[in-house]
Amino acid sequence: MSLSNTATPKYYGQFRDAVIRGEIPVCNEISMEMNRIDDLIANPGVYYDDQAVEGWIRFCENELTLTDGGDLQLLDTFKLWGEQVYGWYYFVERSVYKPNPDGHGGRYIRKKIKKRLVNKQYLIVARGAAKTVYGECHQAYGLTVDTSTTHQITTAPTMKQAEEILSPFRTAIARARGPLFKFLTEGSLQNTTGSKAKRMKLAPTKKGIENFLTNSLLEVRPMRIAKLQGLQNKYSTVDEWLSGDIREDVIGALEQGASKVDDYLIIAMSSEGTIRNGSGDTIKMELMDILKGDYINPHVSIWWYKLDSIDEVNNPEMWIKANPNLGKTVTYETYQLDVERAEKAPATRNDILAKRFGIPMEGYTYYFTYEETLPHKKRDYWQMACSLGADLSQGDDFCAFTFLFPLRNGCFGIKTRNYISSLTLMKLPSAMRLKYDQFMKEGSLIVLDGTVLDMMQVYEDLDNHISDCCYDVRCFGFDPYNAKDFVARWESENGPFGIEKVIQGVKTESVPLGELKKLSEERMLLFDEELMSFAMGNCITLEDTNGNRKLYKKRREQKIDAVAAMMDAYVAYKLNREAFE
Repeated sequence: MSLSNTATPKYYGQFRDAVIRGEIPVCNEISMEMNRIDDLIANPGVYYDDQAVEGWIRFCENELTLTDGGDLQLLDTFKLWGEQVYGWYYFVERSVYKPNPDGHGGRYIRKKIKKRLVNKQYLIVARGAAKTVYGECHQAYGLTVDTSTTHQITTAPTMKQAEEILSPFRTAIARARGPLFKFLTEGSLQNTTGSKAKRMKLAPTKKGIENFLTNSLLEVRPMRIAKLQGLQNKYSTVDEWLSGDIREDVIGALEQGASKVDDYLIIAMSSEGTIRNGSGDTIKMELMDILKGDYINPHVSIWWYKLDSIDEVNNPEMWIKANPNLGKTVTYETYQLDVERAEKAPATRNDILAKRFGIPMEGYTYYFTYEETLPHKKRDYWQMACSLGADLSQGDDFCAFTFLFPLRNGCFGIKTRNYISSLTLMKLPSAMRLKYDQFMKEGSLIVLDGTVLDMMQVYEDLDNHISDCCYDVRCFGFDPYNAKDFVARWESENGPFGIEKVIQGVKTESVPLGELKKLSEERMLLFDEELMSFAMGNCITLEDTNGNRKLYKKRREQKIDAVAAMMDAYVAYKLNREAFE
């Protein structure tokens, strides 16, 4: 079959029929992508070419191997995803220079040029779905079948991880099972002076993997914008862009370089991560807009596999929604063991939900489990006695104050008030900005104008807030770093009684952290604000060989200041219990 603007793609048609028959359950996002493909089928300006897809499949199955050297047989999902990349074309009119037959001069003529529709494919699928082998299939195809000189990039959070894309390709070159690789690997790499026909045409080198026939190169680059911008990369793969702590949009940087080349291709593969509000979440928001149809972009293909709700974790029949290759590349038993582990070891729960089932959870929650970070129902503590904790350690960025109200039954009511500068707010990535807008709406985050926070302005606002709520602050715990002016004014206006310095470190933090953990396990810390929930979700603690703990302020983006302030308030309360009797 030649080009057709009415045909249904072969592998997509089989997949759609299986979904309609109820054989393959799909999540909401895949259903939206199917609607997008149906729109392409109905679009008379877009053409389907089955020969390009079959050529890619034949190449992969005849030439490539698995990492261990076994023959590669493409999975149905690989054919479905690959068809979406190589199957769709459209025509554009271009001015092309045509030389005269005598070789002197020439002229520009209008010509219709066939272009591939899909330039970017996002693949979000659970751990163990052979994503890396899929990426290698595209890189190998581009390096050996494309006759133009190409520069190809593969990148991942670590260089060693990116090498995993090259690993099965190197094995395929060593084995040379198909006629093309047999021809390309004939001869010796050491033959630098003799006939070029007796020299190896495709070989792994120090640079990466090189094709000497076309002078093309596939290389590994670090996952940083500085190392990825300004290239002319025709084929690129980005692995695990959601899993690592990536704060830069590397896919955007790759696209800027690739846009200099016709028919470029970027494959971005990842499983869900536990690190929220980075550039990955911003990209996912854009993908969701494309899937919903709010933003029309036919050049992007999105295969986003996940469970629709956390309740489906208990139903093994639904697991295929998160991993379409379940039973082929990873066993049901592996999933079952992970489900049991998540129940028995709560610290691993978020990682397993994200990596195995595509359900992104808030933060790592290594210290407070997910259930402990759920807010309680709204309460007011009008005219009640409390202990105030302050964490001013990043005065230029984020100031946190937490009020701790001791209640009769041993519980503690918690309210928090935090301050950031308007400059900090403007610099936030959009996913984080949405989170901060939510905090501002509930009143737990206040934005003050300016580049740097003025501590006196913060003091006045907090003082007014205490007066408005009629809180009876009986003691004040603070971390001494950057707190001198604030504490001096507090002392002059409220007297020196009950002011406690809480130095950060294992010695002072270990005991109160342990006690707060016990209280949170019993749901005796009664907080009702999303910001407090967010801060508790981001808490990671470092533990030494004696089991002593301290809060780990790993990154400025992952705000845990409200928890640090709560700990300061708790220490001050314990040292001044008589004030509350």
